[in-house]
Amino acid sequence: MNSRRLHLLMCENRRWQDIVGLRTVDDLNAAIAAGHATEIINVTEAIQERKIAKVAAQIKELGTRLVLLAGPSSSGKTTTARRLMVQLGAEGLWPISISMDDYFLDRELTPRNARGEWDFECLEAVNVALFNEQLNALLSGERVELPRFDFVSGHNVPSGRTVAMGPNNVLIVEGIHALNPDLTPGIAPEEKFLLYVSALTTIQLDGVHRISTSDNRLLRRLIRDSNYRGCPAETTLHRWASVRAGEERWIFPFQDHADMMVNSALFYEFAVLRPHVEPLLQAVDAASPAYGEACRLLELLAFFSPIPDDQIPLTSLLREFLGGSTFTY
Repeated sequence: MNSRRLHLLMCENRRWQDIVGLRTVDDLNAAIAAGHATEIINVTEAIQERKIAKVAAQIKELGTRLVLLAGPSSSGKTTTARRLMVQLGAEGLWPISISMDDYFLDRELTPRNARGEWDFECLEAVNVALFNEQLNALLSGERVELPRFDFVSGHNVPSGRTVAMGPNNVLIVEGIHALNPDLTPGIAPEEKFLLYVSALTTIQLDGVHRISTSDNRLLRRLIRDSNYRGCPAETTLHRWASVRAGEERWIFPFQDHADMMVNSALFYEFAVLRPHVEPLLQAVDAASPAYGEACRLLELLAFFSPIPDDQIPLTSLLREFLGGSTFTY
């Protein structure tokens, strides 16, 4: 995952942390104890919104009609797409959003990895032919009915959602493979705006020890899988190694192709995630192979003083995982 551009993005985030005085977990806990949680939340959300507004302004300036938004699992791609739509609207454009998750093949057609498990991370798990057929139709001004994938049943079901593009529309496509040129081989590079989103955790445990950025996303995914995909923590933890391997193969090699990058990590989010994810991890049976990893994550969360989620804005990226968002997913 080494990338000079990601390093610069993390440095930018650390500069903001220094401005608001939140370099370590102790800094955050002290601010929460002093009654500054709401202020921290509002400033952090404003910093992120400002970045997304800059992306929208760049798209407007370039006149691009197709935005491809990618990032690793639970990086907040969907909410970033929704918030980008709002900012594009403020630029006088009318965006249409499509999720690559709705183009998954039916479960029985999904490829399997070397361990014989469903490989949801590979490009072959996506109905690329259908996606390109509909993408080309939309860019040509035709109306199409978009698919919808039901993660519980593992099958595509009718969505009833039809869309068409006019001269003032911008199409936003979000998914883990969106930056992979093999997804859109028929679209010229100059006709695409590539946006990369990742949760680059910059708050540290102390002055020496950092927190893994993948742990940030794993905690989000544990909550999301439980809330919306019917998966207990044990299942999510078991699959995580495969997810990470898929990211190394299918996502990270293309991250430097992006025209712009957005860091979706929030300075305060571990404090908000803690009350939601702790019960899920505590439910992992001691005899499970995932028990050790569950204990490790519980130990990490214990460093953070909790913040109630009723202070989180309804447009926050965290609402994608916690629920209660004003956006439709």
